[in-house]
Amino acid sequence: MAEIGVYHVPVMLNEVLSDLDIRPDGVYLDGTAGGGGHSHAIAELLTEGGLLFAMDRDPDAVAEAGARLAGLPAQVIHRNFTELGAVLAEHGTAADGILLDLGVSSHELDEDSRGFSYHRDAPLDMRMSQEGRTAADLVNTLPEAELSRIIFQYGEEKYARQIASRIAAARETKPIETTLELAELIKAAVPAKARREKNPCKKTFQAIRIAVNDELNCLSSALETAFQSLKPGGRLVILTFHSLEDRMVKQAFAKWCQGCTCPPEFPVCVCGKTPQGRLVHRKPLTASPEELAANPRSRSAKLRAIEKLTDK
Repeated sequence: MAEIGVYHVPVMLNEVLSDLDIRPDGVYLDGTAGGGGHSHAIAELLTEGGLLFAMDRDPDAVAEAGARLAGLPAQVIHRNFTELGAVLAEHGTAADGILLDLGVSSHELDEDSRGFSYHRDAPLDMRMSQEGRTAADLVNTLPEAELSRIIFQYGEEKYARQIASRIAAARETKPIETTLELAELIKAAVPAKARREKNPCKKTFQAIRIAVNDELNCLSSALETAFQSLKPGGRLVILTFHSLEDRMVKQAFAKWCQGCTCPPEFPVCVCGKTPQGRLVHRKPLTASPEELAANPRSRSAKLRAIEKLTDK
C-alpha cells in the first residue's frame, strides 16, 4: 500500500478496511473523502473492475483527493454526503460498502485561513464547503438564547450561558471577526479553574463548527439514504468523533437490527418484521494505543459498522 499523505491522517485505517470487507470487483462510496487517505486505500484494493466514488463538500479536499486518486478506479465528486443516494442512482448502481468519516479534517484544522482552530488567529470562518454563512455570521447575528443553546447542545458546555452572554455583550461594541477574538471571550467567560484544567475553547468552537456546517442534520439525512443504498450484504461503516454523532449512529443501527416488535405477551409474531441488518461488531472499535501515540486526534474516534441483510 502506498504511503498516506499528510493532508489528513486517516483514522483507524486497517479497521475501516476490515469492516468494509472489500471485494475487488465491488462498488464503494467514501462520502467524506478528505485528502483521500481512506479512499486511496480502498481504491487500491479494487483490482478486478471495482469502482470507488469519493465525495466531499470541501473544494480543497476534492482537489487533494483528485490528485491522490489519479490512475486508480475512482471518481472524485464535489458534493455533500447527503447526496450519496443521488450519486449512486445517477450511475445506476447500489453500493457494496459506504464509509462516512465524520467531523473535521486535519487540513481544515491546520490551515489557518479556514478558521477552525482556536490556537492561531484567522478569520472566523469554519465552513467545510467554503460557501454559505460563516462562524462570524453566526456569533454576530444569532440571538443570545440561541447561541447559548447551540453551545450547550452541540458542545456539551456547562458554561454555555456565560459564554453566550459574553459574546453578546462584546458584539455590541464591534463585530467578532477572528478566531482569537472569540477564544479570548470564551476564556474570559469561564471560571479560572476551568481555564487551568484544559483549554476552555474546544467545546464552544466545536459547537459553532457543527452549527455552521449543519453537521447533525446532514448526518440524520444521510443515514437512512446510506443504508438503503447498500446492496444486500453491503456494509455501512461510520467513524464518529462526537457523542451526539455516535448516539445517532448507534440508534439507527439498532433500529435496522431490530426484528419482531410484537408485545411479549403475544404467543406468535403478527408484525412480520425481520432485521434489516446485523452489527459487524457489537461495540464500537476505538484506536489502538499505537495509533493514539502516533495520531492524538484519533482519541475520540468510534467506529461502528452494519451489514445489510435484505432489500426490504
